[in-house]
Amino acid sequence: MTIIQALVLGIVQGLTEFLPISSSGHLVLVQHLYGLREAELSFDVSVHIGTLAAVILYFRQDILDILGSLMRALQGMRAHGTTRDSDRPRVRLAGLIVLGSVPTAAIGLALHGIADRLFASPLITGAMLLLTGALLFATRPSRHPRTDAGRPLEALTIRDALVIGLVQGLAVMPGISRSGSTIAVGILTGIRHETAARFSFLLSIPAVAGAALLVLKDALGQGGIHLPTCLLGGLTAMVVGYAALALLVFLVQKGRLYLFAPYCWVVGCIAIAASL
Repeated sequence: MTIIQALVLGIVQGLTEFLPISSSGHLVLVQHLYGLREAELSFDVSVHIGTLAAVILYFRQDILDILGSLMRALQGMRAHGTTRDSDRPRVRLAGLIVLGSVPTAAIGLALHGIADRLFASPLITGAMLLLTGALLFATRPSRHPRTDAGRPLEALTIRDALVIGLVQGLAVMPGISRSGSTIAVGILTGIRHETAARFSFLLSIPAVAGAALLVLKDALGQGGIHLPTCLLGGLTAMVVGYAALALLVFLVQKGRLYLFAPYCWVVGCIAIAASL
């Protein structure tokens, strides 16, 4: 892999990991365009770490609040057997993130062995992009005119966490946007737009970290890490990803998630046509 290819793939990963147009789907298409059978495992790890860093930076206050509440709750349970009322919403949120991660991990591990075959198929990628577009289009304002309507973060249920976690697990399929599908499903089940985005990205942290660890294990066995391309790809994915994440959160708050649907349909049709 050349420096230019690493830069392009880092930009693609950073943009498509957060914009609801499927990072895995676009990486399949870009690798196909470049004639790459698949990206080096070490490079794959680096770009995923880059986008993970972007999420952590963007939601750093939420993460710090959750960790602080968990620490105070543990201390309170040890000292008094109780948790402060002010910490309970964030402790509960942490529990929902753990619960939502269970179906994600189960599906991810189940599909891990066949992921290479799935990611190599432009036909499957195109079909799943069409599905992603349909989910995004279903959030259009004619059906959900008020973005501040719906349940806030404090009102999320166990069912919400499990459903969104299930959808996140299915997003291992190339062409299904993790961010787009989880946010759209959250909105369609009655969650406030901003809440759906926040929970989606907080839930993504253990999923992306776990996936990166799995690939890292394989990468260490493969050897041959090319440090310049990995660093360039990871840093590019982080910087571009942070900007893309900020843009997506803004559009979700404005009720404009559906605007990405036509793009998914067009690219999906192109991918299907190219595979025939």
